[in-house]
Amino acid sequence: MTTFLLKNARIVDPSEERDEVGDLLVENGRIAAAGSVQSASNARQIDCSGKLVIPGLVDARVFVGEPGAEHRETIASASQAAAAGGVTSLIMMPDTAPPIDDVALVEFVMRTARDEASVHVYPAAAMTKALKGTELTEFGLLSDAGAVMLTNGREPLGNNLVLRRAMTYARDFGLVVACETQDQNLAAQGVMNEGLFASWLGLEGIPREAEIIPLERDLRLAELTGARYHAAKISTSESVEAVRTARKRGADVTCGISINHLSLNENDIGEYRTFFRLSPPLRSEDDRQAMVSALASGDIDIIVSSHDPQDVDTKRLPFADAADGAVGLETMLAAALRLHHNGDVPLMRLVDAMSTRPAAIFGLDAGSLKPGCPADLAIVDPDEPWVVSKDKLRSRSKNTPFEDARFQGRVLATMVAGRFVFGDL
Repeated sequence: MTTFLLKNARIVDPSEERDEVGDLLVENGRIAAAGSVQSASNARQIDCSGKLVIPGLVDARVFVGEPGAEHRETIASASQAAAAGGVTSLIMMPDTAPPIDDVALVEFVMRTARDEASVHVYPAAAMTKALKGTELTEFGLLSDAGAVMLTNGREPLGNNLVLRRAMTYARDFGLVVACETQDQNLAAQGVMNEGLFASWLGLEGIPREAEIIPLERDLRLAELTGARYHAAKISTSESVEAVRTARKRGADVTCGISINHLSLNENDIGEYRTFFRLSPPLRSEDDRQAMVSALASGDIDIIVSSHDPQDVDTKRLPFADAADGAVGLETMLAAALRLHHNGDVPLMRLVDAMSTRPAAIFGLDAGSLKPGCPADLAIVDPDEPWVVSKDKLRSRSKNTPFEDARFQGRVLATMVAGRFVFGDL
Protein backbone atom coordinates (compact mmCIF):
# COMPACT_ATOMS: atom_id res chain seq x y z
CA MET A 1 0.00 0.00 0.00
CA THR A 2 1.14 3.54 -0.75
CA THR A 3 2.40 5.64 2.16
CA PHE A 4 1.05 9.20 2.17
CA LEU A 5 2.26 12.29 3.99
CA LEU A 6 -0.38 15.01 4.02
CA LYS A 7 1.56 18.22 4.60
CA ASN A 8 0.50 21.56 6.08
CA ALA A 9 -3.14 20.58 6.54
CA ARG A 10 -5.54 22.03 9.07
CA ILE A 11 -6.26 18.84 11.01
CA VAL A 12 -9.64 18.88 12.76
CA ASP A 13 -10.13 15.78 14.92
CA PRO A 14 -12.78 15.97 17.67
CA SER A 15 -11.68 12.62 19.12
CA GLU A 16 -8.47 14.34 20.30
CA GLU A 17 -9.84 17.89 20.38
CA ARG A 18 -7.21 18.71 17.78
CA ASP A 19 -7.52 21.75 15.54
CA GLU A 20 -4.09 22.70 14.28
CA VAL A 21 -2.00 23.02 11.16
CA GLY A 22 0.30 20.04 10.78
CA ASP A 23 1.06 16.83 8.92
CA LEU A 24 -0.63 13.45 8.78
CA LEU A 25 1.21 10.26 7.94
CA VAL A 26 -0.71 7.29 6.51
CA GLU A 27 0.99 3.88 6.42
CA ASN A 28 -0.45 0.43 5.75
CA GLY A 29 -3.99 1.74 5.69
CA ARG A 30 -3.78 3.40 9.11
CA ILE A 31 -2.88 6.72 10.66
CA ALA A 32 0.79 6.48 11.65
CA ALA A 33 1.32 9.97 13.05
CA ALA A 34 -0.42 13.32 13.28
CA GLY A 35 0.85 16.79 14.08
CA SER A 36 4.54 17.43 13.58
CA VAL A 37 5.77 14.61 11.33
CA GLN A 38 9.29 14.20 10.04
CA SER A 39 9.53 13.50 6.34
CA ALA A 40 8.89 9.80 5.79
CA SER A 41 10.97 7.90 3.27
CA ASN A 42 9.09 6.56 0.27
CA ALA A 43 5.97 8.53 1.26
CA ARG A 44 3.99 10.30 -1.41
CA GLN A 45 3.78 13.87 -0.18
CA ILE A 46 0.62 15.87 -0.76
CA ASP A 47 0.56 19.59 0.01
CA CYS A 48 -2.71 20.35 1.84
CA SER A 49 -2.04 24.02 2.55
CA GLY A 50 -5.32 25.81 3.11
CA LYS A 51 -7.20 22.52 3.22
CA LEU A 52 -8.97 20.66 6.01
CA VAL A 53 -8.19 17.05 6.86
CA ILE A 54 -11.03 15.55 8.89
CA PRO A 55 -12.08 12.04 9.92
CA GLY A 56 -14.29 10.46 7.28
CA LEU A 57 -17.94 11.24 7.87
CA VAL A 58 -20.22 8.60 9.38
CA ASP A 59 -23.78 8.82 8.02
CA ALA A 60 -26.12 6.93 10.33
CA ARG A 61 -29.27 7.05 8.19
CA VAL A 62 -29.03 6.03 4.54
CA PHE A 63 -31.77 4.37 2.51
CA VAL A 64 -30.63 2.21 -0.40
CA GLY A 65 -32.81 0.52 -3.00
CA GLU A 66 -30.87 -2.75 -3.11
CA PRO A 67 -32.35 -5.31 -2.85
CA GLY A 68 -35.66 -4.69 -4.59
CA ALA A 69 -35.39 -1.16 -6.00
CA GLU A 70 -31.99 -1.04 -7.65
CA HIS A 71 -33.27 1.50 -10.19
CA ARG A 72 -33.32 4.07 -7.36
CA GLU A 73 -30.00 3.19 -5.73
CA THR A 74 -27.60 0.30 -5.38
CA ILE A 75 -25.08 -0.30 -2.64
CA ALA A 76 -22.36 0.49 -5.18
CA SER A 77 -23.90 3.77 -6.37
CA ALA A 78 -24.67 4.86 -2.81
CA SER A 79 -21.05 4.25 -1.87
CA GLN A 80 -19.85 6.35 -4.81
CA ALA A 81 -22.13 9.19 -3.74
CA ALA A 82 -20.89 8.80 -0.17
CA ALA A 83 -17.24 8.99 -1.21
CA ALA A 84 -17.91 12.17 -3.19
CA GLY A 85 -19.40 13.71 -0.04
CA GLY A 86 -16.57 12.71 2.28
CA VAL A 87 -18.61 9.89 3.87
CA THR A 88 -16.44 6.86 4.60
CA SER A 89 -18.95 4.87 6.69
CA LEU A 90 -22.70 4.62 6.30
CA ILE A 91 -25.44 2.73 8.09
CA MET A 92 -27.93 1.29 5.64
CA MET A 93 -31.57 1.25 6.72
CA PRO A 94 -33.54 -2.02 6.51
CA ASP A 95 -36.31 -0.60 4.27
CA THR A 96 -35.61 -2.81 1.28
CA ALA A 97 -37.65 -5.42 -0.58
CA PRO A 98 -37.56 -7.74 1.26
CA PRO A 99 -36.68 -5.85 4.47
CA ILE A 100 -33.43 -6.68 6.24
CA ASP A 101 -35.04 -8.77 8.97
CA ASP A 102 -33.03 -11.97 8.95
CA VAL A 103 -29.41 -13.12 8.99
CA ALA A 104 -29.30 -14.00 5.29
CA LEU A 105 -30.16 -10.45 4.28
CA VAL A 106 -27.64 -8.91 6.69
CA GLU A 107 -25.03 -11.19 5.15
CA PHE A 108 -26.17 -10.22 1.65
CA VAL A 109 -25.64 -6.53 2.41
CA MET A 110 -22.22 -7.13 3.93
CA ARG A 111 -21.11 -9.41 1.09
CA THR A 112 -22.32 -7.00 -1.58
CA ALA A 113 -20.67 -4.07 0.18
CA ARG A 114 -17.40 -5.97 0.47
CA ASP A 115 -17.42 -6.79 -3.25
CA GLU A 116 -18.84 -3.58 -4.73
CA ALA A 117 -18.76 -0.65 -2.29
CA SER A 118 -15.93 1.86 -2.05
CA VAL A 119 -16.79 2.86 1.55
CA HIS A 120 -17.76 0.95 4.69
CA VAL A 121 -21.41 -0.11 4.66
CA TYR A 122 -22.98 -1.28 7.93
CA PRO A 123 -26.48 -2.80 7.88
CA ALA A 124 -29.18 -1.78 10.32
CA ALA A 125 -31.58 -4.63 11.05
CA ALA A 126 -35.35 -4.47 11.19
CA MET A 127 -36.71 -4.45 14.74
CA THR A 128 -39.85 -6.30 13.68
CA LYS A 129 -40.43 -8.86 10.96
CA ALA A 130 -41.27 -7.29 7.61
CA LEU A 131 -41.27 -3.92 9.46
CA LYS A 132 -44.90 -4.58 10.41
CA GLY A 133 -44.49 -3.70 14.08
CA THR A 134 -45.87 -6.90 15.57
CA GLU A 135 -43.30 -9.73 15.82
CA LEU A 136 -39.72 -9.09 16.95
CA THR A 137 -36.78 -10.28 14.89
CA GLU A 138 -33.85 -12.31 16.26
CA PHE A 139 -31.76 -9.49 17.70
CA GLY A 140 -28.84 -11.63 18.87
CA LEU A 141 -28.40 -13.46 15.57
CA LEU A 142 -28.70 -10.23 13.59
CA SER A 143 -26.08 -8.59 15.78
CA ASP A 144 -23.73 -11.55 15.41
CA ALA A 145 -24.17 -11.35 11.64
CA GLY A 146 -23.04 -7.70 11.61
CA ALA A 147 -26.07 -5.47 12.21
CA VAL A 148 -25.07 -2.34 14.16
CA MET A 149 -28.51 -0.89 14.92
CA LEU A 150 -32.13 -1.96 15.36
CA THR A 151 -34.79 0.15 13.73
CA ASN A 152 -38.12 0.01 11.98
CA GLY A 153 -36.77 2.39 9.38
CA ARG A 154 -39.43 4.71 8.00
CA GLU A 155 -42.18 2.82 9.80
CA PRO A 156 -43.07 4.18 13.27
CA LEU A 157 -43.67 1.46 15.85
CA GLY A 158 -47.09 2.19 17.32
CA ASN A 159 -47.52 -0.72 19.72
CA ASN A 160 -46.16 0.31 23.13
CA LEU A 161 -45.84 -3.26 24.42
CA VAL A 162 -43.89 -4.41 21.35
CA LEU A 163 -41.55 -1.44 21.67
CA ARG A 164 -41.02 -2.08 25.38
CA ARG A 165 -40.12 -5.71 24.66
CA ALA A 166 -37.85 -4.65 21.81
CA MET A 167 -36.00 -2.22 24.06
CA THR A 168 -35.62 -4.79 26.81
CA TYR A 169 -34.37 -7.40 24.35
CA ALA A 170 -31.96 -4.93 22.67
CA ARG A 171 -30.58 -3.83 26.05
CA ASP A 172 -29.40 -7.35 26.76
CA PHE A 173 -27.39 -7.35 23.52
CA GLY A 174 -26.06 -3.81 23.93
CA LEU A 175 -27.77 -2.69 20.72
CA VAL A 176 -29.08 0.78 19.98
CA VAL A 177 -32.80 1.08 19.18
CA ALA A 178 -33.42 3.90 16.69
CA CYS A 179 -36.98 5.06 16.06
CA GLU A 180 -38.82 7.29 13.64
CA THR A 181 -40.89 9.57 15.85
CA GLN A 182 -44.13 10.26 14.04
CA ASP A 183 -47.66 9.44 15.13
CA GLN A 184 -49.31 8.06 12.02
CA ASN A 185 -52.79 8.95 13.18
CA LEU A 186 -51.94 12.57 13.96
CA ALA A 187 -49.96 12.87 10.74
CA ALA A 188 -52.85 11.25 8.84
CA GLN A 189 -52.93 12.68 5.31
CA GLY A 190 -50.62 15.57 6.18
CA VAL A 191 -47.88 16.43 3.71
CA MET A 192 -46.14 19.49 5.23
CA ASN A 193 -45.81 21.41 8.49
CA GLU A 194 -49.16 22.50 9.89
CA GLY A 195 -49.53 26.26 9.90
CA LEU A 196 -50.38 29.37 7.95
CA PHE A 197 -48.17 28.50 4.97
CA ALA A 198 -49.83 25.09 4.58
CA SER A 199 -53.21 26.84 4.61
CA TRP A 200 -52.07 29.23 1.90
CA LEU A 201 -50.99 26.31 -0.27
CA GLY A 202 -54.18 24.39 0.46
CA LEU A 203 -52.22 21.39 1.76
CA GLU A 204 -52.97 19.13 4.72
CA GLY A 205 -50.65 19.88 7.63
CA ILE A 206 -48.78 17.69 10.12
CA PRO A 207 -48.75 19.18 13.64
CA ARG A 208 -45.54 19.33 15.66
CA GLU A 209 -47.28 17.17 18.27
CA ALA A 210 -47.18 14.27 15.79
CA GLU A 211 -43.44 14.14 16.54
CA ILE A 212 -43.40 15.19 20.17
CA ILE A 213 -45.97 12.72 21.54
CA PRO A 214 -44.33 9.49 20.22
CA LEU A 215 -40.89 10.85 21.15
CA GLU A 216 -41.95 11.39 24.76
CA ARG A 217 -43.41 7.87 24.83
CA ASP A 218 -40.14 6.44 23.49
CA LEU A 219 -38.10 8.33 26.05
CA ARG A 220 -40.27 7.05 28.90
CA LEU A 221 -39.90 3.47 27.66
CA ALA A 222 -36.14 3.91 27.31
CA GLU A 223 -36.01 5.07 30.92
CA LEU A 224 -38.20 2.17 32.02
CA THR A 225 -36.17 -0.52 30.24
CA GLY A 226 -32.66 0.94 30.49
CA ALA A 227 -32.23 0.60 26.74
CA ARG A 228 -29.90 2.63 24.56
CA TYR A 229 -32.36 4.71 22.56
CA HIS A 230 -31.73 6.98 19.57
CA ALA A 231 -34.34 9.37 18.18
CA ALA A 232 -33.51 9.12 14.49
CA LYS A 233 -34.65 12.56 13.32
CA ILE A 234 -36.09 15.36 15.41
CA SER A 235 -37.22 18.71 14.06
CA THR A 236 -38.90 20.81 16.78
CA SER A 237 -37.71 22.77 19.79
CA GLU A 238 -40.05 20.81 22.10
CA SER A 239 -38.38 17.59 20.96
CA VAL A 240 -35.00 18.90 22.08
CA GLU A 241 -36.47 19.85 25.45
CA ALA A 242 -37.96 16.36 25.84
CA VAL A 243 -34.55 14.77 25.19
CA ARG A 244 -32.86 17.11 27.67
CA THR A 245 -35.42 16.23 30.34
CA ALA A 246 -35.03 12.47 29.73
CA ARG A 247 -31.26 12.76 30.10
CA LYS A 248 -31.67 14.57 33.40
CA ARG A 249 -33.77 11.63 34.60
CA GLY A 250 -30.92 9.29 33.68
CA ALA A 251 -32.15 7.81 30.40
CA ASP A 252 -29.46 6.65 27.95
CA VAL A 253 -30.76 8.56 24.93
CA THR A 254 -29.28 10.28 21.89
CA CYS A 255 -30.83 12.07 18.95
CA GLY A 256 -30.08 13.04 15.39
CA ILE A 257 -31.27 15.57 12.86
CA SER A 258 -31.33 15.62 9.09
CA ILE A 259 -29.09 18.20 7.43
CA ASN A 260 -32.23 19.31 5.58
CA HIS A 261 -33.86 20.49 8.81
CA LEU A 262 -30.76 22.49 9.72
CA SER A 263 -30.57 24.18 6.31
CA LEU A 264 -34.16 24.57 5.06
CA ASN A 265 -37.58 25.61 6.30
CA GLU A 266 -41.18 25.25 5.17
CA ASN A 267 -40.96 28.37 2.98
CA ASP A 268 -38.52 26.56 0.69
CA ILE A 269 -41.41 24.44 -0.56
CA GLY A 270 -42.40 27.49 -2.57
CA GLU A 271 -44.89 26.58 -5.26
CA TYR A 272 -45.32 22.88 -4.48
CA ARG A 273 -41.69 21.79 -5.04
CA THR A 274 -41.84 18.08 -4.32
CA PHE A 275 -38.09 17.68 -3.70
CA PHE A 276 -38.84 19.51 -0.44
CA ARG A 277 -41.45 17.00 0.69
CA LEU A 278 -39.68 15.28 3.57
CA SER A 279 -40.42 13.30 6.72
CA PRO A 280 -40.59 14.90 9.21
CA PRO A 281 -41.79 17.89 7.22
CA LEU A 282 -39.68 21.02 6.97
CA ARG A 283 -40.60 23.19 9.94
CA SER A 284 -40.79 26.92 10.59
CA GLU A 285 -37.72 29.16 10.61
CA ASP A 286 -38.03 29.46 14.40
CA ASP A 287 -37.75 25.68 14.72
CA ARG A 288 -34.81 25.57 12.30
CA GLN A 289 -32.92 28.14 14.33
CA ALA A 290 -33.71 26.25 17.55
CA MET A 291 -32.31 23.08 15.96
CA VAL A 292 -29.10 24.86 14.97
CA SER A 293 -28.66 26.17 18.53
CA ALA A 294 -29.29 22.69 19.96
CA LEU A 295 -26.70 21.22 17.61
CA ALA A 296 -24.14 23.81 18.66
CA SER A 297 -24.78 23.11 22.35
CA GLY A 298 -24.50 19.33 21.86
CA ASP A 299 -28.12 18.64 22.83
CA ILE A 300 -28.53 17.20 19.33
CA ASP A 301 -25.86 14.54 18.99
CA ILE A 302 -25.49 13.85 15.29
CA ILE A 303 -26.30 15.05 11.77
CA VAL A 304 -27.51 12.57 9.16
CA SER A 305 -28.13 12.99 5.44
CA SER A 306 -31.31 10.89 5.60
CA HIS A 307 -30.38 9.97 2.04
CA ASP A 308 -33.61 8.63 0.52
CA PRO A 309 -33.48 8.22 -3.28
CA GLN A 310 -36.75 8.54 -5.17
CA ASP A 311 -37.22 8.43 -8.93
CA VAL A 312 -39.35 10.52 -11.26
CA ASP A 313 -42.31 8.16 -10.86
CA THR A 314 -42.55 8.99 -7.15
CA LYS A 315 -41.45 12.65 -7.16
CA ARG A 316 -42.73 14.21 -10.39
CA LEU A 317 -46.27 14.23 -9.06
CA PRO A 318 -48.61 16.73 -7.37
CA PHE A 319 -47.14 17.64 -3.98
CA ALA A 320 -49.79 15.74 -2.00
CA ASP A 321 -49.13 12.56 -4.02
CA ALA A 322 -45.34 12.65 -4.09
CA ALA A 323 -43.20 10.39 -1.90
CA ASP A 324 -41.21 11.73 1.04
CA GLY A 325 -37.45 11.84 0.82
CA ALA A 326 -34.37 13.44 -0.72
CA VAL A 327 -30.85 12.35 -1.60
CA GLY A 328 -28.15 13.91 0.56
CA LEU A 329 -24.91 11.95 0.78
CA GLU A 330 -23.06 14.27 -1.61
CA THR A 331 -24.31 17.55 -0.14
CA MET A 332 -24.39 16.89 3.64
CA LEU A 333 -20.95 18.30 4.40
CA ALA A 334 -21.27 21.31 2.10
CA ALA A 335 -24.66 22.22 3.58
CA ALA A 336 -23.27 21.82 7.10
CA LEU A 337 -20.34 24.13 6.29
CA ARG A 338 -22.86 26.93 5.78
CA LEU A 339 -23.45 26.78 9.54
CA HIS A 340 -19.71 27.15 10.11
CA HIS A 341 -19.24 30.01 7.66
CA ASN A 342 -22.07 32.05 9.15
CA GLY A 343 -20.79 31.48 12.69
CA ASP A 344 -23.72 29.42 14.00
CA VAL A 345 -21.85 26.18 14.79
CA PRO A 346 -18.10 25.73 15.41
CA LEU A 347 -16.29 23.57 12.87
CA MET A 348 -15.16 21.14 15.60
CA ARG A 349 -18.78 20.52 16.65
CA LEU A 350 -19.87 19.98 13.03
CA VAL A 351 -17.17 17.37 12.42
CA ASP A 352 -17.98 15.74 15.75
CA ALA A 353 -21.69 15.52 14.83
CA MET A 354 -20.98 14.00 11.43
CA SER A 355 -18.09 11.69 12.30
CA THR A 356 -16.80 11.14 15.83
CA ARG A 357 -20.11 11.13 17.70
CA PRO A 358 -22.06 8.77 15.38
CA ALA A 359 -19.11 6.38 15.36
CA ALA A 360 -19.18 6.32 19.18
CA ILE A 361 -22.95 5.88 19.42
CA PHE A 362 -23.06 2.91 17.08
CA GLY A 363 -19.74 1.36 18.03
CA LEU A 364 -17.94 1.80 14.70
CA ASP A 365 -14.19 1.85 14.22
CA ALA A 366 -14.27 5.29 12.64
CA GLY A 367 -14.42 8.99 13.41
CA SER A 368 -10.83 9.54 14.55
CA LEU A 369 -7.40 10.48 13.22
CA LYS A 370 -5.52 9.09 16.22
CA PRO A 371 -2.39 7.09 15.38
CA GLY A 372 -3.38 3.45 14.90
CA CYS A 373 -6.90 4.23 13.66
CA PRO A 374 -8.01 3.30 10.13
CA ALA A 375 -7.02 5.93 7.58
CA ASP A 376 -10.59 6.93 6.74
CA LEU A 377 -10.51 10.66 6.07
CA ALA A 378 -11.61 13.50 3.84
CA ILE A 379 -9.55 16.36 2.41
CA VAL A 380 -11.76 19.44 2.13
CA ASP A 381 -11.34 22.89 0.68
CA PRO A 382 -13.53 24.87 3.10
CA ASP A 383 -13.76 27.88 0.80
CA GLU A 384 -14.16 26.49 -2.73
CA PRO A 385 -17.42 27.74 -4.26
CA TRP A 386 -19.55 25.38 -6.31
CA VAL A 387 -23.08 24.94 -7.57
CA VAL A 388 -25.06 21.72 -7.16
CA SER A 389 -26.04 20.21 -10.49
CA LYS A 390 -28.38 17.24 -10.22
CA ASP A 391 -26.98 15.83 -13.46
CA LYS A 392 -23.56 15.50 -11.84
CA LEU A 393 -24.77 13.69 -8.73
CA ARG A 394 -23.40 10.18 -8.47
CA SER A 395 -26.56 8.83 -6.92
CA ARG A 396 -28.88 7.05 -9.33
CA SER A 397 -31.70 9.31 -8.14
CA LYS A 398 -31.54 13.09 -8.45
CA ASN A 399 -34.17 14.26 -5.95
CA THR A 400 -32.03 16.82 -4.14
CA PRO A 401 -33.56 19.83 -2.39
CA PHE A 402 -30.25 21.62 -3.03
CA GLU A 403 -30.56 21.67 -6.82
CA ASP A 404 -28.73 24.78 -8.13
CA ALA A 405 -27.74 25.73 -4.55
CA ARG A 406 -24.50 27.67 -4.14
CA PHE A 407 -22.15 26.17 -1.57
CA GLN A 408 -18.83 27.25 -0.10
CA GLY A 409 -16.69 24.23 0.77
CA ARG A 410 -16.10 21.04 -1.17
CA VAL A 411 -14.61 17.59 -0.68
CA LEU A 412 -11.48 17.28 -2.81
CA ALA A 413 -10.56 13.70 -1.94
CA THR A 414 -11.77 10.85 0.26
CA MET A 415 -9.60 8.05 1.62
CA VAL A 416 -10.80 4.70 2.98
CA ALA A 417 -8.30 2.37 4.65
CA GLY A 418 -5.41 4.30 3.17
CA ARG A 419 -6.69 4.30 -0.43
CA PHE A 420 -8.22 7.18 -2.32
CA VAL A 421 -11.79 6.29 -3.30
CA PHE A 422 -12.66 9.75 -4.54
CA GLY A 423 -10.42 12.44 -5.98
CA ASP A 424 -6.65 12.23 -6.12
CA LEU A 425 -4.49 15.19 -5.17
